[in-house]
Amino acid sequence: MSATLHNYQARMRRVLDHIDRHLDRSLSLDELSGVAAFSKFHFHRQFTATFGLSVHRYIQLARLKRAAFELAFRDDQRVTDIAMDAGYDAPEAFARAFRHRVGQTPSSFRKAPDGEPWLAAFGPLDNARSKLMQTSYSPNDVTIREVAPTAVAIMEHRGDPATIGATIRRFIAWRKAVGLSPRNSPTFNVFHSDPRTTPAAEYRLDLCVGTDRPVDAHGERIETGIIPGGRCAVLRVTGRTDDLEPAALYLYRDWLPASGEQARDFPLYCERIAFFPDVPEHEAIADLYLPLR
Repeated sequence: MSATLHNYQARMRRVLDHIDRHLDRSLSLDELSGVAAFSKFHFHRQFTATFGLSVHRYIQLARLKRAAFELAFRDDQRVTDIAMDAGYDAPEAFARAFRHRVGQTPSSFRKAPDGEPWLAAFGPLDNARSKLMQTSYSPNDVTIREVAPTAVAIMEHRGDPATIGATIRRFIAWRKAVGLSPRNSPTFNVFHSDPRTTPAAEYRLDLCVGTDRPVDAHGERIETGIIPGGRCAVLRVTGRTDDLEPAALYLYRDWLPASGEQARDFPLYCERIAFFPDVPEHEAIADLYLPLR
């Protein structure tokens, strides 16, 4: 029974991966049932029973989520092109669907996304994914590396975690202005605070880009610093890298006490390796670093 269930879940994961890779084209029930190797006569009900969403609803939400990230963080893409990529023949139809789901027009969302409705809008999609995508970790997933020090330029976010999106947009715009592309300059986040225990007004996160050259602040408040070298426990997260909390909990609650290691006096941090929506969501990658003594 366990092997059969594992096989069933693997086939359903194949479908989600296929949808992620092909959001910009038509996806038929015949095609998706073939990916899953299920009968097309029953696939729709199987999908709905597994994920709590119809295939059509799941695809629509996945397209709108990608569109929301492109609107918020990819200002070089036109709204019309984003609408077409989301499967809408006319920008007006996309605007109606987006406003119904997110509560803002695409243009107003691009200027100033409202964080809480944005997160709530795609809750059903994230809940559906979590039914099969919930990741459990084991000691074999953690490696201990000797890490070299990294010089970084830092934009600090301080305040409500729900407003991080605005800081990220400023960070992306600043990087573009000074020519520090993620393709040639690594991206780090340093987590100074735990959002579960820190008052919202005191929450702190550093957005960092690896560079050892002098940088132009370009009107922003940019500081320079060093992510120190040394031994680190490293856990790779693939997929939903917008939520690193399960991986962080595993490192602190499970791995660290059992390992006999001791944490060093520097915060948990991550390196962003591959970004959604530049890659399909299930291919996003982040390495989480726990500094050790």
